[in-house]
Amino acid sequence: MFGASQVTVTGDNSENQENVLSRQRVAGKNVLENQENTNPKASNRTVLGVLQNADNQRITRVQSQRATKQAASCSETYGQDCAGKVGAKLPAFTIHVDQPDGACSKRQHASAAKPESENPLALNPPVKSSLVNRQPLSTIECSMDVSFDSPMVLDMSINEAEENKCLVNEVPDYALDIHKYLREMELKSRPKAGYMLKQPDITNSMRAILVDWLVEVGEEYKLHSETLYLAVNYIDRFLSSMSVLRGKLQLVGTAAMLLASKFEEIYPPEVAEFVYITDDTYTKKQVLRMEHLVLKVLSFDLAAPTINQFLTQYFLHQQVNKKVESLSLFLGELSLVDSDPFLKYLPSVIAAAAMILSNVTITGDTWPESLVELTGYTLETLEPCIKDLYQTYLGAPQHAQQSVREKYKAAQYHGVSVIEPPKKLTLASRLNFLL
Repeated sequence: MFGASQVTVTGDNSENQENVLSRQRVAGKNVLENQENTNPKASNRTVLGVLQNADNQRITRVQSQRATKQAASCSETYGQDCAGKVGAKLPAFTIHVDQPDGACSKRQHASAAKPESENPLALNPPVKSSLVNRQPLSTIECSMDVSFDSPMVLDMSINEAEENKCLVNEVPDYALDIHKYLREMELKSRPKAGYMLKQPDITNSMRAILVDWLVEVGEEYKLHSETLYLAVNYIDRFLSSMSVLRGKLQLVGTAAMLLASKFEEIYPPEVAEFVYITDDTYTKKQVLRMEHLVLKVLSFDLAAPTINQFLTQYFLHQQVNKKVESLSLFLGELSLVDSDPFLKYLPSVIAAAAMILSNVTITGDTWPESLVELTGYTLETLEPCIKDLYQTYLGAPQHAQQSVREKYKAAQYHGVSVIEPPKKLTLASRLNFLL
């Protein structure tokens, strides 16, 4: 047990304690005496307290064993005389105090200059002078030379233009195969067009509010547009198979956005972030359980072709200006908000209709022959989708949900959401067989 009082110890006091311990080993007494501090230079050092007599036997036995071990260790280096000295007198107990840089070497020189009798830190037996006067290691100046060929050296000479050439969609040899594969997969990952009629508690307007909220979430966390398209696809496919109450619809959308972020984003938001954006309406456990349910209903099939992917292919196959690209993306996202009538169209068809309507609005062009050969879609086959998308474009300023329009007002999208749609007569003169 430690006592409540504190005592001051010095180097001289340790010698008196060693004499007391020696007398205890001879006489078999268990008394530990404290002696008064006589050295004014170390008057500020304190210990934790005084040990009581109940622990004196254990302390004496441990110190005796330490002295025996030190004597045996010293005898291997210095012989039997050293062992006798250690048994007679143990080195003083000292506390190491860190010093600023450069102070260590000065203190070593000062200690070496003092006589051994005046130096309280002198070791017993004396240390050789070569060890006392040992100089610190000098710093080795070494500059990293990366001129040699090393596998650890990164090649930073690849610019952004060269990196973009490595995109898989731009490989001419596989462009047709990629497009064919996406056309096959969009049929397998297509939601049911009339599923909302079988939902007992939710409506198309509720779904539109949910998608509009997901657009804001994507903007808040700087997510890719592809993440939004995937999330909406997961929601529609889930609602095609499961009946959901209106109180759980936002939970379904949150879990779908979480899955899409994990699938598409490099650094997806944490689950806690999705709990936060719902204003703590749901708990983390509820979000994770719904995520598990969505995965089970979708059979873990998350790689669904989207409007964004087909638009990217069309832009690579037929070069257009940046405004046409941005307007096509704007029209594609407008089609996400309203399930009726756009769920009955395939993503590739909606992408083609968005590009045609954008070309007509910005440049006056329609549907190039090269894309007719790539997709097999003609203006006649795309006519119903173009009409529906045009009506949505006309009614966008009056729509109840405005997140998509606010998003595409930004300068990075060239403010295409404020561009007036073409008049019906102008559109009819260019597509006279349509309207």
